[in-house]
Amino acid sequence: MTLGQLELLVEPFKENDPGPHVSAAVDALRQAGLEPTMGPFATTADGDLTTLIEAVSALLTSGFEAGATTIQLQISVVAE
Repeated sequence: MTLGQLELLVEPFKENDPGPHVSAAVDALRQAGLEPTMGPFATTADGDLTTLIEAVSALLTSGFEAGATTIQLQISVVAE
């Protein structure tokens, strides 16, 4: 199993008010079995690389359907 980290930023960004578009994307990660951590600027989730990659489609769809204008994401392989 290869471990990875997903980092995403969902816009429009409003400090201390994530909005439904952010919640929808984060909920998609939870539904994939991940435990996202919301930071002041980005949300991260660690897990199996395959799970992270498969969750991306759901989070993009959910986020945009809920009003996101931009979703930036990065997936990194975590050194074991």
